[in-house]
Amino acid sequence: MAVEDTIRIYNEVVAEAQEILRAKDHDYGESWRDMRISSITDQILVKVKRIQTLEELAMKGETSKVAEGRESEYRDIINYCVFAIIKLREEGAVQE
Repeated sequence: MAVEDTIRIYNEVVAEAQEILRAKDHDYGESWRDMRISSITDQILVKVKRIQTLEELAMKGETSKVAEGRESEYRDIINYCVFAIIKLREEGAVQE
């Protein structure tokens, strides 16, 4: 796959993550702003655990009745990572 194709797909995935953010903002607002970095990290770890569980179920030929799927969890991780970077920058903890 050419780098141009990867960049195009990357941009599509980021746009999907932004749409999820917009949709969830309607329900949750910017509640992440009140979270500590460690709490955002915890949320990322929760998402990772869900992905692991979904993968284990898939290996057994089973499906989850609750989870939205791995892609959804990965998109949520993208957004939580962006939130963490924003908070780090606001705190002056990240060097540009």
